[in-house]
Amino acid sequence: MEKQLYLGNQAIARGLYEGGCHVVSSYPGTPSTEITEYVAKYPEIYSEWAPNEKVAMEVALGASIAGARAFCGMKHVGLNVAADPLFTASYTGVNAGLLIGVADDPGLHSSQNEQDSRHYARAAKLPMIEPSDSDECLQFAKQAFALSEQFDTPMILRLCTRIAHSCSLAETGEREDTPLRDYEKNPQKFVMMPSNAGPRHVVVEQRTEALQQYAETTPLNRVEHTTGAKIGVVTAGDCYTYSREALGDKAGYLKLGMVYPLPTKLILDFCKHYETVYVVEELDPFIEEHCRLIGADVVGKSAFSLLGEYSAALVKEAVLGEKSEGLTLEDKLPPRPPVLCAGCPHRGIFYVLNKLKVKVSGDIGCYTLGALSPLSAIDTVVCMGASVSGLHGMTAARPDWHKNSVAVIGDSTFIHSGVTGLIGIAYNKGNSTIVILDNSITGMTGHQQNPTTGITLKGDPTVSVDLEALSRAVGINRVRVVDPANLAETETAIKEELAIDEPSVIIARRPCALLKTVKHAPPLHVNDKCTGCKMCMKIGCPSIRFNGKKPEIDQTTCVGCGVCTQMCKFSAIQA
Repeated sequence: MEKQLYLGNQAIARGLYEGGCHVVSSYPGTPSTEITEYVAKYPEIYSEWAPNEKVAMEVALGASIAGARAFCGMKHVGLNVAADPLFTASYTGVNAGLLIGVADDPGLHSSQNEQDSRHYARAAKLPMIEPSDSDECLQFAKQAFALSEQFDTPMILRLCTRIAHSCSLAETGEREDTPLRDYEKNPQKFVMMPSNAGPRHVVVEQRTEALQQYAETTPLNRVEHTTGAKIGVVTAGDCYTYSREALGDKAGYLKLGMVYPLPTKLILDFCKHYETVYVVEELDPFIEEHCRLIGADVVGKSAFSLLGEYSAALVKEAVLGEKSEGLTLEDKLPPRPPVLCAGCPHRGIFYVLNKLKVKVSGDIGCYTLGALSPLSAIDTVVCMGASVSGLHGMTAARPDWHKNSVAVIGDSTFIHSGVTGLIGIAYNKGNSTIVILDNSITGMTGHQQNPTTGITLKGDPTVSVDLEALSRAVGINRVRVVDPANLAETETAIKEELAIDEPSVIIARRPCALLKTVKHAPPLHVNDKCTGCKMCMKIGCPSIRFNGKKPEIDQTTCVGCGVCTQMCKFSAIQA
């Protein structure tokens, strides 16, 4: 045993390794991505990026049924995609241990909502555990396999951004020797047709009762009484850390490591020791509602917000009415909005779409930044794949829109869930133009490989999906490829495809400027021909700034993509 400083996600990967995990299948999604990236460093574990979260969970469930301890990881909105197998896996149970990692994102650091995944545990009737630091990340992940096998159930491990992406000490150990469990054909357990699913529902309810009893005594939940304290706190995850820091020995704590099912007697007994008991939890009043249901007198969301992340300072003020002292700046810092990187291949396509005043159905990815000024090109963003099917709905409702509307979707997102929308367009005789932004990587989550790149998670060469052939195979006859850095070529393609009366696909292909394999041209500079017209500022490149009279190009960040040279009518930008 030794203690090491681990990122929360890194500690979970270590826990999977020590717990004897054999198979990991995930889809990258911040803040969960690094779990699987760290897992890939352990040769004892088969690991992969799946096309989407539903596939990942089905792969992990299949491995579990075959007798291998398995894991799949995703962010909170990814669990929506995987909900179908999640609910049915609750009925089938497992053979070998199965752990599902889901990372919530309070504060919306990189997500489109603040969804609380604890509701999935209750709805699917699956046990959920929640660590509060890196050591618990490691230990909970490790222990989860044994609990999964003990109760014949998939386990859900819930994280939040702060636990996933913060570092603390974790005690490491050796890998457990967990051979594959024997497989026996058992259709009554694993074939979920109605005649089998009915009896399995009975098993689920019996299991929930057993887990309810386990929650009363499990060491995952612990009581930390403080002599003389009048305040009690019921909490879990990062909120436990915030509460300890804010309140110290002014409160006693019921620290819940299992957040579903929640204990009853343990909570009621804890509350008897304190005059006032606070429930400190981010997002929804999940624990608070349970406390009220069992008759516990607690203070919850009447003192705390339903929105965003908490902090030690917030907890201190809400409970003690004391504001934390700290240093503040007298001057307000200028805002630093997110922006497409210098040389981003998406910049050209969004400039052209904005110029042509085209309605744009957008999607999830770093290209969502095309909605921001000065590009201001995107009209809607809902969820992964919704750009394609959403545009089909728009043109079905307003047939004349097909002449002035497109969908934009990245290569990874197209494989994830965009291709099904394209099939729907072709099959239902739609008339939409789809622009696939192929930057040769999964960019938003930090350059993960995907089925179009020809490289696996572990860096091995493999087959790659041919986007042109795939588009034609599902019934799209008009497929063309453009370089989005060539503005004239891109504009011509968009005009021509919008003018025709059949569905089409434009593949805007240029690799992400941040890829190590991309060789950049020399940086550009502004010469004396510049008139200060500001045309080059319309593309929103972070390498170009205006000094009051004319633009300047940052020589350290410019990658020489040349998009700005096409904006200048005076040949004032050159290498």
